[in-house]
Amino acid sequence: MPETGTRPEIVTIPCLQDNYAYLLHDPATGRTALVDAPEAAPIEATLAARGWQLTDILITHHHWDHVDGVEALRSATGARVWGAAADAHRLPPLDHALAEGDTVEIGTLQGHVIDVSGHTVGHVSYHFPGAGAVFTADSLMALGCGRLFEGTPGQMWESLQKLAALPPATLVCSGHEYTAANARFALTIEPGNTALRSRCDAVAAARAEGRPTVPSSLTEELATNPFLRAADPGIAAQLEMAGAAPADVFARIRSLKDAF
Repeated sequence: MPETGTRPEIVTIPCLQDNYAYLLHDPATGRTALVDAPEAAPIEATLAARGWQLTDILITHHHWDHVDGVEALRSATGARVWGAAADAHRLPPLDHALAEGDTVEIGTLQGHVIDVSGHTVGHVSYHFPGAGAVFTADSLMALGCGRLFEGTPGQMWESLQKLAALPPATLVCSGHEYTAANARFALTIEPGNTALRSRCDAVAAARAEGRPTVPSSLTEELATNPFLRAADPGIAAQLEMAGAAPADVFARIRSLKDAF
């Protein structure tokens, strides 16, 4: 990590009704990346307030509430647009088409592309070790994961395992303010998880004060997010699935959440 004064900066920007976009700024070079563009206006306002020039737009997946602001921002700034090659046919035009394992360079910062298909096929996350953050959009979410609109439970479980393997201190920058609803559901899966109960109280307090509940830390997700904890024997027992494969337990949790 760079010395104090040149540390990467991450800014969370509320957009639309419950979306989040993120700015990642490299003070060493002045380059600034945006992860997803639900709408242009709040992003432009944040850039102006900080005096930053947008140089790059990183797209996670094709859903409208993550891409609608791309063209306006590209036109205003000339920013380069990055996204998954596998999703390019339904994304705004890309300057850089990416696959898992590719590297994104934002000044001195390097981001690693992770295929996290499940919510959609072709969804990617961006892990920036130098910033201590992973931008997960609608794959891994605070106390949850995205609905499976295109992928299978097996795909999503595999994707979540990739994210779970990142350093535990990693900041998880997800795409929506769904945490309070996710917390209520998580308690139905692990009612005896004291760390979860404590987190639910903190989430309720934050929302009562109008504060965002994201980003979160991977450490707390591993301790409290039922979708990451499908390999825990206690959860399998709670669901009357003792001995079942974790991917099957995950599929059951996902189906229960869909009906919640």
